[in-house]
Amino acid sequence: MKKILCIVALALPAICSFAQDDNYIKKPSLSIHFTLDDFNGAQYLQHHDLRDALNNKKFTDIQGMDPGFGIGYLQGLSRHFDFAGTLSGNFTTYPTPANDGTSFGASNALLLEGDASIVGKMLSDKHFFSPFFKIGVGASKYGGYYGAFIPMGVGFQFKFYSTGFLLFNWQYRMPVTENVTRHFYYSVGVADCLLCGNKAKTKAIAPPPPPVVEAPKDRDGDGIVDSLDACPDVAGLPQFKGCPDTDGDGIPDKDDKCPNVAGVARYNGCPIPDTDGDGVNDEIDKCPNVAGVARYNGCPIPDTDGDGVNDEEDKCPNVAGVKENQGCPLIKEEIVKKVAYDAKNIFFNTGSAKLLAKSFKSLNEVAKILKEDANLKLDIEGHTDNTGKPEKNQALSENRAKAVMEYLNAKGGIEASRLSSAGYGDTKPIASNKTAKGRAMNRRVELVPKYY
Repeated sequence: MKKILCIVALALPAICSFAQDDNYIKKPSLSIHFTLDDFNGAQYLQHHDLRDALNNKKFTDIQGMDPGFGIGYLQGLSRHFDFAGTLSGNFTTYPTPANDGTSFGASNALLLEGDASIVGKMLSDKHFFSPFFKIGVGASKYGGYYGAFIPMGVGFQFKFYSTGFLLFNWQYRMPVTENVTRHFYYSVGVADCLLCGNKAKTKAIAPPPPPVVEAPKDRDGDGIVDSLDACPDVAGLPQFKGCPDTDGDGIPDKDDKCPNVAGVARYNGCPIPDTDGDGVNDEIDKCPNVAGVARYNGCPIPDTDGDGVNDEEDKCPNVAGVKENQGCPLIKEEIVKKVAYDAKNIFFNTGSAKLLAKSFKSLNEVAKILKEDANLKLDIEGHTDNTGKPEKNQALSENRAKAVMEYLNAKGGIEASRLSSAGYGDTKPIASNKTAKGRAMNRRVELVPKYY
């Protein structure tokens, strides 16, 4: 097999080097073949070298080969490449792939083999003689067994005339599936383009001159004679048998109840009505008697919670609120004060984001407030004084805010979706950083309850 692959590899550059001629690409052709399948030679070569096989005439033992018949199809892809498909069959006793002399199918049963291959020709079909190589994919059926193999080989073709060829081919069929036995395949056949014959050209006979007739009348001058014009006194269009369509809606004026306004046939030429005048016609308006907007299919913008603030402007569309708070409920002043008080009692180790135990009571109180109102959410903001580098202060503020959020989630049982955290470092002081008292006030966590 290595030798075959070497031949193919050496042939490819040679093919590309020959002069090109677009007039010599093989036409679609049918072929018939006499075939021989040689299992013995292939099996012998598997266990012996080539010289031994030649000396023992393993490649010329025709009596040990199985004759058959095949048909094929050829189609030129370029001057030097053809597509070839073949189907062949013979009656044989198919040996097992283990080569133990037994057959896994019925004795002397029909072996069908089909393949689709690429044929690479050394010379184009312009030449009388051309060697070629062939490689592709194949499938076989023997009794109730199916298999796959790779056909690869060499051969040559002789040209009888412009579309007729004599083909000789030798292949090695390499198994792909385990129920296929390696073997050699020989064939000789002829191919011809059966549909390439010249068609006789028939001479056209000139028709007799038409008789002279009187020109038909067309009173309205619309190009449609009066005998075929449904509106002979008004210029119209051919598709409406000579009647006009003033508004161009495809409905002739004689059938159009709104001839000057484009409409549709199901409303007798009038436009689709819009009862509520909202610009959405009644056919697609889900609220045809109440003015609405197109993005809600002609209905008004909804107000799910019924608080007078429509859902597009309502920050809390599922909780009734007030317009002053963007549709969300007003947070009770005592809750705001309680959360702010608890925020002042959140403490950390110096320079660290680790919560001190004395913070837990306040954090549990905040968690309790959030549990009592399932719609309430909480923003957690971390702040530091200006001691140290700004980037470290920024990281510390973020980590402290995150630590509070994680406590309320893990220990307080508050869903993470109701909590958010952010750090602002030393960018938002509430007192002077020039005094110890001011810096202490700036080191803080702020808790901001909200509904959106």
